[in-house]
Amino acid sequence: MSDSQKRFPYHVRILCRNKAFTAPSTAGLCPGYSQANVIILPSKFAADFRLLGARNPVSCPLLGETKPGDPQVPEALAADSDVRTDCPSYNIYRDGVFAEQKESIETEWRDDSVAFFIGCSYSFEAALVKNGLPPRHLELNRAVPMYKTNYRLCPAGVFGGHMVVSMRPYRLVDLERVRDITRPFVKTHGEPVAWGLDGAKYLGITDLDRTNPDFGDPTEIQDGEVAVYFGCGVTPQLSVMDSGISGEVIGHTPGRMLMLDIKDEDVCLSF
Repeated sequence: MSDSQKRFPYHVRILCRNKAFTAPSTAGLCPGYSQANVIILPSKFAADFRLLGARNPVSCPLLGETKPGDPQVPEALAADSDVRTDCPSYNIYRDGVFAEQKESIETEWRDDSVAFFIGCSYSFEAALVKNGLPPRHLELNRAVPMYKTNYRLCPAGVFGGHMVVSMRPYRLVDLERVRDITRPFVKTHGEPVAWGLDGAKYLGITDLDRTNPDFGDPTEIQDGEVAVYFGCGVTPQLSVMDSGISGEVIGHTPGRMLMLDIKDEDVCLSF
């Protein structure tokens, strides 16, 4: 991937559309631009999913949605973008169970399909880098590690289940700066929900050596650092699995997001 392709969302989407995206993750790409989680549902579940987002804004901050049967991403989010082809890869669930991963979902798209776009914490990482707090997974060229938790969502119709969190290690002395930097990003999960051993215990996370995340890649915690946990837009995919709804549901592959044309300031209260 060339430097120019790393800088502009449209170029990344074209690579995905042509099945030429080879990076393990979209983390660190197109600094200053936002990224989105994607979930695609039959329209009969759309109202329940909107309500899930409204009731759980930290885990599921909704940025927009398509019209039923129309695969075009809203222009306000990404120009000339087809949700069926413009993510690096997709996870397909059938009757609530993961079935397969594909690079495009043109054959799976239905006349009643609705795609929802959910804010992603990758969108505040440029601000962390700018302030001298680069996330470890960027330094390692990996996807951020993500964990299932025992923290229950506020249910909505057929959807419920538990929160998923992403994890970035930081020194305790830097924690307040991390919170201050990420807090304004209310459309991309905002500030951390928990940290340290007490936070892991509260969330029910047992992978304390960081070698076996539920999604994404393992990371490294250095001496003097603690695990810092943020809300995560993979939560809707876990909710789909927990709900066991019938039929086919599609999500982006965790860590491999849809690149948007909107800027960080568009999902941030203030700088």
